[in-house]
Amino acid sequence: MSRPQPPTYQTTNRHEYNAALAKSGSLSTWFDPETQWLDPPTDRRGRQPVFTDAAIQRCLTLKALFGPPLRQTTGMMASLLELAGLDWPVPDFSTLCRRQKTMTAHIPCRPSTSALHLLIDSPGVKAEGDGEWLAKKHRSSKPRDWRKVHPGFDAGTLEIRAVEIIGSRIGDAPVLPDLLDQIPADLPLGIVTADGANNTRACHAAIAAQGAAAAIPPRKNGKPWKEHTAGAAVRNDALRSCRRLGRAIWNRWTGYHRRSLAEAKMRCLKLLGERVMSRDFDRRVAALKIRAAILNRFTALGTPLTQRAGLLCPGKGELRASVDLGNKDV
Repeated sequence: MSRPQPPTYQTTNRHEYNAALAKSGSLSTWFDPETQWLDPPTDRRGRQPVFTDAAIQRCLTLKALFGPPLRQTTGMMASLLELAGLDWPVPDFSTLCRRQKTMTAHIPCRPSTSALHLLIDSPGVKAEGDGEWLAKKHRSSKPRDWRKVHPGFDAGTLEIRAVEIIGSRIGDAPVLPDLLDQIPADLPLGIVTADGANNTRACHAAIAAQGAAAAIPPRKNGKPWKEHTAGAAVRNDALRSCRRLGRAIWNRWTGYHRRSLAEAKMRCLKLLGERVMSRDFDRRVAALKIRAAILNRFTALGTPLTQRAGLLCPGKGELRASVDLGNKDV
């Protein structure tokens, strides 16, 4: 018996998506004249800060998006302010480098209309060392170092709602409670979908404390937990379903297959740079959070809606959001 052909999909909002891609290259998209540029004076002694964190983030956003060094970034921002008719001062390259370590990056996101379905992934971004081709061809000349990025995506809008950056020697499970703490208290949390590395008692307890359901695949040789443990009921149900019905059916029932959307969006994040160039850990955290803010802005401009090809009734087809990047197009 021959294997069935995989389904093909076609984009239904091609014109709107093309307009969103064209708008993402506009400088006015990444600069708001209503931004509070200068920092008001404080009551503390010593030198007062001149620029706000929002101003520093705008400059570093241009650097992360278009890739110029810090000195060229200041020139680009100065020309942009001149075209906008604003007489604001521009921070020099040393100010950008110094403030990047202490700034608080703001990640904008659209509000959710229903309970949040959080998709968690844990990829790595290169921080130090040779590239993949050089290490494979000539072996690595020095130890390579990675930074693990733990983003939490909204399954409805595909935007990052929480993000944590840790070292490569820390596991994935201890980070999940910190991600859940970044979710606002007034936002209801429905489902938390994560991979099998988060199948621990602490992760299930943190999810149960938020009043949400966990969609975490259990281990193949897992044993049932005691029912009085927080989150044990959901985990034991997943264990019984996987044993009796199979992992594929459990994936469909719980929506675990939607975690592939988070992996696709992380590919978009890596297109902004395969590695982070900063040498200090705090500066690396700020640079990666700025990339997350850029990715959310790309997603807010527009995403393609694809429909399964060959359907007789297009209105009843399954619409899904997909990611298609050619050259930094999100």
